[in-house]
Amino acid sequence: MTQTVEQRGRDPRPLLERESELLAIQRALEALCGTTGRGTTARRGGVLSFAGPAGVGKTTLLGELRRSAAARGCTVLSGRGGEQERQVPFHVMRQLIQPVFAAMSEEERREILGNWYGIVASAIGLAAPDGPSNPDPQGVRDGLDWVITNLSVRSGPVVMVLDDAHWADAETLAWLTAFAARAEELGMLIVVACRPDELPPDAVALHTLADRHGSRPHELAPLTAAAVASIVRAALGDQADDMFCRECWAITGGNPFEVVELAEKGRDRGLEPREDAIPQLRDLASAVKGSGLIERLEQLGPSTVRLAWAAAVLGARIPTGVLGGVCALGEAQVEAGIEELRGARILTVLTDIRRGPVVDFYHPLIATAVYRSIPPGVRVAMHGMAARAIVDEGLGATEAARHMLEMHPEGDPWVVQELRRAARDSFAAGAPDAARRYLSRALREPPDVEDRAEVLFELGSANLLHDPLSSVNHLRAALEEPKLEQGLREAITYRLAQALAHTGRLEQATELLTEEGRRTTSSRTRLRMQAEQFKWNAVRASEQDPQSRSRLLSRFAKRLTGRDPAERHILALRAWDAVLHGEPAPQALHHVEQALSGGTSWIDEDLGFEVPIVAALTLMYCDQPGRAEELFDTGVSEFEAKGWRGIHLSFGYTLLGYIRYRRGRLAEAEDFVRDGLQVADRVGHGAPAQWYAVGTLVETLLARGDIAAAQEVADEYRLGRVHPEAVVYPDPQAVYGKLLLARGRVEEAERQLAAAGRRLLRRGSSNPAWCPWQLDLALAQAAARRPDEARATADEAVARARAFGTSSGIGHALRVAAATSELTQAATLLDEAVAHLEQSPAAYELAHALVDHGTALRALGSPRRAAQQLYRGLETAEVCGAQALADRARDQLVSAGLRPRPARAERDTLTLAESTAARHAADGLDNGLIAAEMGIREQQVSELLSGVFTKLGTDRLGLHRALGI
Repeated sequence: MTQTVEQRGRDPRPLLERESELLAIQRALEALCGTTGRGTTARRGGVLSFAGPAGVGKTTLLGELRRSAAARGCTVLSGRGGEQERQVPFHVMRQLIQPVFAAMSEEERREILGNWYGIVASAIGLAAPDGPSNPDPQGVRDGLDWVITNLSVRSGPVVMVLDDAHWADAETLAWLTAFAARAEELGMLIVVACRPDELPPDAVALHTLADRHGSRPHELAPLTAAAVASIVRAALGDQADDMFCRECWAITGGNPFEVVELAEKGRDRGLEPREDAIPQLRDLASAVKGSGLIERLEQLGPSTVRLAWAAAVLGARIPTGVLGGVCALGEAQVEAGIEELRGARILTVLTDIRRGPVVDFYHPLIATAVYRSIPPGVRVAMHGMAARAIVDEGLGATEAARHMLEMHPEGDPWVVQELRRAARDSFAAGAPDAARRYLSRALREPPDVEDRAEVLFELGSANLLHDPLSSVNHLRAALEEPKLEQGLREAITYRLAQALAHTGRLEQATELLTEEGRRTTSSRTRLRMQAEQFKWNAVRASEQDPQSRSRLLSRFAKRLTGRDPAERHILALRAWDAVLHGEPAPQALHHVEQALSGGTSWIDEDLGFEVPIVAALTLMYCDQPGRAEELFDTGVSEFEAKGWRGIHLSFGYTLLGYIRYRRGRLAEAEDFVRDGLQVADRVGHGAPAQWYAVGTLVETLLARGDIAAAQEVADEYRLGRVHPEAVVYPDPQAVYGKLLLARGRVEEAERQLAAAGRRLLRRGSSNPAWCPWQLDLALAQAAARRPDEARATADEAVARARAFGTSSGIGHALRVAAATSELTQAATLLDEAVAHLEQSPAAYELAHALVDHGTALRALGSPRRAAQQLYRGLETAEVCGAQALADRARDQLVSAGLRPRPARAERDTLTLAESTAARHAADGLDNGLIAAEMGIREQQVSELLSGVFTKLGTDRLGLHRALGI
């Protein structure tokens, strides 16, 4: 609720029997500050953990650490979990960060947070939620990583202290357990104290943090009898006899908190520390904790008891104004009661970051005892009063919501309203789990009949990415509500279809959309419903009649112009369908241009991001990967700005990598795809995003010649053994067949590739430019010494590639056809393959065709032309990062008695000659006319334009746009 920076009311006491822990603190701080007995060294961070039962001295030890760290000039970030605040998202995170930012101007805060401001400001309490932006939890965690890393760099050695970690909120714990792995490299010290027996299941990792960073958690032991005697004599006088001191040790079990409290109570009562006073000592001990503590509290009078109850309900660090509202006492009574409770060592007064007074319990043990002593009915009522007081004080619905979770449902519209507000704020802070708790409670209130469908819709939407099965149930219930406004009904339908699709029930999703489409009277709504049906059927692997869908999609597209999102949705899907079926590429490009004409958003939560993806991939397969890359760059930027760092970003990185693979930039492709796979792994195993990344990574590694690494990835993710429910590209089974072929397991490869082909042909997906299963099957048949069958398979694939009409697709098919042909025919096919690939942006395929062509020409006795092709193939393969292919070209050159030239550095900018040739080509001149204009040979023009298409990521059709003409 309020962060504290100063505490009053506790006297510093020497720490007894904590020498090893203090030594560990000293060494950790020396390593952090780079100062040891051996002089100045590099800063080194790490994780330090202290564990033990309540009252054993963890907080006192952390206080000593904070003082030592501050004396060394460290920046100390300090927070503490609270038993009553565990339900408040980022409660501890705000304690850690807010005091640092409180001293800064808004300009300084924005400078430190940079582009992460809009993502994390709400989570750390620096700004109220602004608009509907709902970052996912991983996005917020990444933003918090940035904030703490930036503070660590700007503010020198940083010590982060988390006390009572067993009571920390789940959101802070999730961030901390992931971030702690970076403590050492950042030169930051993270110190955690907890009661290990009270750690919630999702926080057990905290107890092992220190183990992972080279030191075991320090388990604090009870004090010995000698240490207890020292404390007793310091409080009651040196005359305290041994039997009395030993009894103090026996009564308290050596628990430091109980020892100190007992000694202080003895001093307050004037107890003589002699053996004959032991009976009175035992009476005092019962008043220190449990029922004795409560009896002592009750002796202070009903008003003071009510004040203590209110403090226990409100939790830690309570503004006095809110406290008075909950206990229904005037300002003077509150002040008097606080003084009484301070004198009884029950409450203490702190100062918050705004320099205002707040109160807290002297020890969490006391807070727990007081809270549990409140009669249940009174406790529930006080939670209700606390919720209203917090809202009235302007402290926010999220702070109030935890109290509403403790209230009995009474059908109160105000409670429903505030819980829904708290849920929206939690979404904006990247805490969807908290939002779901609040909405579930709002549903039990229950809401008015008019609002029930909206609450169900909000709850279903909240569960969508995390618990889609529950989402389906809530959204179905929302759709069955009697009082349902048409706009809300449509929104529920679209979201329910998404939820069904995410749970593998794609057929039910399309049936729902069909039924709701018949119900509506709006033609535009029916069109949108139809667009959603097309989308989900397109990714349904078990679709019974994909040809009928394709025909219907084609009929729709003929009469649409792209005037609204639904029309653009359908046109993009029509373009993608044309690619899959291998229809002429200009037709697919026509539809995708219509789809993109009105602009497209990657972050529309209703429409989803599937349509921008298929639009971009259509451009890629139609030999315009540069433009596709621009779209994906935009998508990734939108995802990152919105804080969507999960599935969306995984797709963005993976498909950017796939484009780089298609362009022949294999090292960059591998980096992007590994990033995409890393994000997908964080989201969960078996998600479509993971399959996309695995297939693309295996293909990329095979192109680079690293078969062993490709097999490792396949084994780790069970490629070839598990088949996804959704349509995935590159097709996992076809990729697995290609891997088997690369490993020489020809028979298995042929079986996998043939099965993939049968499955894809049933869906009408016959385009080898999209999935080259048929080309790889021809290679497998050739390796199995069935040349006639291999040639027939390859010839059919060539015919399909020619029908689609892209230079990259035709060139790839011709190269494979050559591998199934006799030498003379192969050389002819390869010559044509090179000519096509020179007109495409597919650099890796060009390198492959050049090396194959050079090898064939050398075998036919044409050394001069062979050397020319091999040199070009070698240079192109090295630029692509295709090491195995480059080695093959180099071996051919060496065998011919030629010396391979040193690799040239890759450049993305066009040379003057390339730029001139590109502009002539964009103006419509063919290669012969360009050669005449430039005074060079036609072959040189082909080579210049090949470089242009590779660098700009386009074919001849896209030159105008790529050159900005």
